[in-house]
Amino acid sequence: MDKLLIERNGLHEEMRNIVEEARVILPGVQALFGFHTIAVFNARFAGLPSYATLCHLVGLGMVIVAVALVTTPAVYYRVVGPPNVSHRMVARSSWLLRCALAPLACGLALDMFTVVFVTTRGLSASVAGALLTLALLSGLWFAFPWYERRRCRSHGNNAGHR
Repeated sequence: MDKLLIERNGLHEEMRNIVEEARVILPGVQALFGFHTIAVFNARFAGLPSYATLCHLVGLGMVIVAVALVTTPAVYYRVVGPPNVSHRMVARSSWLLRCALAPLACGLALDMFTVVFVTTRGLSASVAGALLTLALLSGLWFAFPWYERRRCRSHGNNAGHR
């Protein structure tokens, strides 16, 4: 019985950590959403070519998806109920937070496209800025952790602690 209680407390702690991580991420994503919505009321926005406004709109959509994914673990934990915390709940919640990074990276890259285009009016520079942003975020958020996990697995679980 004590082992079950210890495991349940550990799961609650993991869920609290996941919810706390979401709380850290959410203000930045909300601020990004705010900048997206304000941009449309700027006089310069109306003068953008349709592909630039479409990039902005798709970027806004990506941010909304990221907000939904980031906030879901807290709602999930509250609705299902702390008494029903499980390995499955922790795994799904962690997965939702990781999934939020892809649309967030795309939204930020599309924002970079729009900002560079507004400042330079250069399509090439805008595409380059967006691709560099996407490459940087993808490298740090996906490739680097994947590489580290793979390295740790190939060297045993203790290799990551050096």
